[in-house]
Amino acid sequence: MIAFIGSVFSPWYRWSGRREPQNHCCINMVTTGTDGRFTMTDRGRSALRQSRDSFQVGPSKLTWTGKELVIDVDEWGALPKLGKLKGRVVLTPRAVTGVEVRLTPDAGHTWRPFAPIADVEVDLAPGHKWTGHGYFDANFGDRALEEDFSFWTWGRFPLRDRTVCFYDATRLDRSKVALAVQINPDGSVCEIDTPPPLVKMKRTPWFVRRETRCDPGAHPAGVYSLLEAPFYSRALMRTQIDGEETVGMHEALDLVRFRQPVLKPMLAVRVPRRAGWKHKD
Repeated sequence: MIAFIGSVFSPWYRWSGRREPQNHCCINMVTTGTDGRFTMTDRGRSALRQSRDSFQVGPSKLTWTGKELVIDVDEWGALPKLGKLKGRVVLTPRAVTGVEVRLTPDAGHTWRPFAPIADVEVDLAPGHKWTGHGYFDANFGDRALEEDFSFWTWGRFPLRDRTVCFYDATRLDRSKVALAVQINPDGSVCEIDTPPPLVKMKRTPWFVRRETRCDPGAHPAGVYSLLEAPFYSRALMRTQIDGEETVGMHEALDLVRFRQPVLKPMLAVRVPRRAGWKHKD
């Protein structure tokens, strides 16, 4: 689930010239399986409400209680699987970090891993009710991703006594981001001095290239595909880190492909625009 002010993957935001991020907001929720839905409605300024502890776009709302992030979802699935997606997700951080990472030297893009170790309760209709471990982060930027990057890959892998995150990206000037961090249960974060090597993996059905960091000689592989697009992949990934087998979240983003104009009309089918949606009260 991703909450956007300035929906970076919305064709409507791109076509608008990206001048008013508050006029292109959305709550993107993806569920999988037989009753899976993809929701990503681009809404206008009138649908946005913000306060110190809440963020609302249309009928969906995120609320920070001081201990939990409560996400009330009321969205409509896009093609090809139409239908309501409604319910609640509660994320409880084990600890909240104080770390912010510059992804470009001028801080034009930054990454903020708020709660890399968390517990989550999911109760969404239709057919999604479970508990497990969760993760909460944020990205901030004052430029389009494709203006600075050509490709990036990211992974978050829980281990017995900590969580590790890998952030590898190639900027347009061919310089690299190679970030490997360890997050402990108390919220402390430290950079891994000697990160594992970067290993290429099998491409997606759309032939998006993928790679991740793992122990030398390990063979990372996808366990379950969560979202596949011509420029993007999100999947559960099985790998080995420090001798421990783990299954974590992995994504790959090809921004050279995303930059192509032909993709925008295709995206518009999956990302409807509701500019005039207004709150009733």
